[in-house]
Parts: sequence; structure tokens; C-alpha cells
Amino acid sequence: MEKENSFITGSMMISASLLIFAGVQVYLAKRPTVSAPTQSSPTADTAALQKAVAPSNGVVLPVKWGDLGKRMVVAGVIDAAKFEALYAGRGELAADAKMLLDSDNNGQLVITPENSGTLLNLLWALGLANKNPVLEKGPMRDPAYGGAGQFASTGGWTLARGDTMTHYSAHELMSLTTDQQSLVERVAKDIYRPCCGNDTYFPDCNHGMAMFGLLELMASQGASEDQMYKAALAVNSYWFSGEYLVIAKYLAGKGIAWNSVNPKDILAANFSSAQGYRQILAQSEPTQDKSSGGCGV
Repeated sequence: MEKENSFITGSMMISASLLIFAGVQVYLAKRPTVSAPTQSSPTADTAALQKAVAPSNGVVLPVKWGDLGKRMVVAGVIDAAKFEALYAGRGELAADAKMLLDSDNNGQLVITPENSGTLLNLLWALGLANKNPVLEKGPMRDPAYGGAGQFASTGGWTLARGDTMTHYSAHELMSLTTDQQSLVERVAKDIYRPCCGNDTYFPDCNHGMAMFGLLELMASQGASEDQMYKAALAVNSYWFSGEYLVIAKYLAGKGIAWNSVNPKDILAANFSSAQGYRQILAQSEPTQDKSSGGCGV
């Protein structure tokens, strides 16, 4: 009798377990499917910001290059053999870039991730060589610095024919009216670059000198002040792609879209100078984005 009771008790326990299991299966079958919370991919977010900051298809600048490259080669500001040898060591000088050196009728400049370095060097040569009062009477000529030839923007230009300083502010590559010169000087004092602490009015490095050349070119062709700031931010964003991506991420974290920013504000010292950028970086999440913007050819 005792064995029979044990068998009955055991059977009841198995039946109860089966009922519980069946109930769980019914509950799971009837329970609505709940999707995992969706989160935006950091990679996707970064790609979207990169597209906004420095789009892969480039940005059209409000200037025509014309025959400036050819004229600089003739004047010796650019030694074509040295220039082409530099890029031969990096692969080759692209066909469209070569046209900027030797064609008479180049259209509007377009800056892209691929040609940004080449345009940097061409505009550097232009800013260094074009005759302008800023180069002759501005901070570059301050005796405290030991002479205008001591800077990265002058001593660092190794692609000229002969002594670089014989080309410094020596060629009439473009002319500015009094109003255009005033515009260049005013805008230049508002534009910084993340590699150093000076504005473009003091173009002591290649980026500063190239930006100065671009401002002169834009002003000489009738660009407005707003166009100049917008183009300057676009160009800086290719020359310093890593830094401006960090700035864009910082702003996005505050709910500010890159396409809504005022270029003049972003180009100012609190964002675009080396000191300002470091402060932004200190307030930003760690990033793997590579900084850029070396100051040599």
C-alpha cells in the first residue's frame, strides 16, 4: 500500500510539472514579441556627420582658377618639376591637378578629399607670392620674429625655383580694390586654424598662407563676405577633417546640426584655433578619428 501511495504521489508531481511546463509554453506563445531598444550606430552617426562636414563629392568654391597655376610656374613661385616629383612620390599627380598647373582656362575650384592637399599647396604658393600689404606691413614683418623668412609658411615652401623669399609678396597675380583689400583683412582676422593659435591675418604656416591666398582670390572675383566665410569653413574642414569632425560631434551632442551653424562662429578662435579646439576636444567623448593638417608640403 505504501508503494502504491508513493507511485500515486510521484505521478501527481509529474502531472503538475507537465501542466506548469505547458502553461509556460502557452504564455510564451501568446506573449507579444518585444523588439530590443534601437540605438543609432556610432559608425552611422559618424558617417553622416562626415558627409555633412566634408562630403566625398566635394564642395564648389566661389572662385575660378583660370591660368594662375601656369603663371606661378612661369614666375618660378612653383617649380613644376619639383611639384610633380613630390606627387610622383605619393603615387602621381592627378590629371585634373596637373591642369591647374599648366592649363590656361581652368574653371571653378572644387575641393574634395582627394585633392585637398594639392589645393593646399597651390593656394599656399598663391598666398605667399601675391603682392599684398598684409605680407609687407603685417605681423609677418614684425622684427620680433626675426624676419618673414623664419616661418613655416615661408621657409617651409620648398617647391619654388630659387630662393623662396625672392617670391614673397613679389608678383602681381591678382589685384584688389581698396574695398576688396579691406574685406580680405577684416575676414582674415576672423579665421583661425586648428594647427596653431594665429588668425589668417598672421599667415605663419602653410594653412594660414593658403587661406590668405584663397581670401584674396575670392575678394578679387567679387565674392561676398558670407561666401568667403562659408568657403573658408568648407576648405578648413577638408584640411583638418579629423578636427572638424570632432567639433561637429561636439555640436551634435548639444543638438546643433552642422548645416545650421554660422561659419563665422565656427572659424573663430574658440572653435578653430589650436587652443579653442583643445578645449572642445577635452569636452568631447574619446574618438578614433585621425587628426590631420601637417604644416609641410
